[in-house]
Amino acid sequence: MAGADSPWLIVGLGNPGPEYAANRHNVGFMVADLLAERTGGRFKAHKARAQVVEGRIGPPGPSSRRVVVAKPMSFMNLSGGPTTALRDFYKVPVANIIAVHDELDIDYGILRLKLGGGDNGHNGLKSITKSLGADYHRVRFGIGRPPGRMPVADFVLKDFSSAERKELDYFVDRAADAVEALVLEGLERAQSTYNS
Repeated sequence: MAGADSPWLIVGLGNPGPEYAANRHNVGFMVADLLAERTGGRFKAHKARAQVVEGRIGPPGPSSRRVVVAKPMSFMNLSGGPTTALRDFYKVPVANIIAVHDELDIDYGILRLKLGGGDNGHNGLKSITKSLGADYHRVRFGIGRPPGRMPVADFVLKDFSSAERKELDYFVDRAADAVEALVLEGLERAQSTYNS
């Protein structure tokens, strides 16, 4: 069971490389970037094939929590390897792991926080679940369904539309708030605020 002093591992899911940076599939990286900025840290390469920032979130003092914000550099469908290596390196209980990822079955910008569950065809989650089991937290960032007959793979690897980009910063900011609430207040309180 997670102790109060156990660190939290926040894994933003995405694909490495500038050509993927603005893709819908990379919204987990966008949230991780903002969380890193909030901790005042800079990403550094880690031997676990990830970029990491170590810091604290919450008000200064005993109620703040130690966090490791990570972006796996292994490509989405291999996210489980770096996540497991980081868990082992930082000695993080699985209950203190949060995956932040894009979610097709939720409308754009809507958030859903949950513990455990299936992968819903998401290759990043599939890889993490294969490595760790399913009992980690997820912050699911809705990207909606592809229009018409566009294949899902094409849709998630496209950049957000210009209309979506107008609100993207706000939604990424809200997702980062939700991650912080989950760490500081627990799942139920965070859900009651953000699972709107």
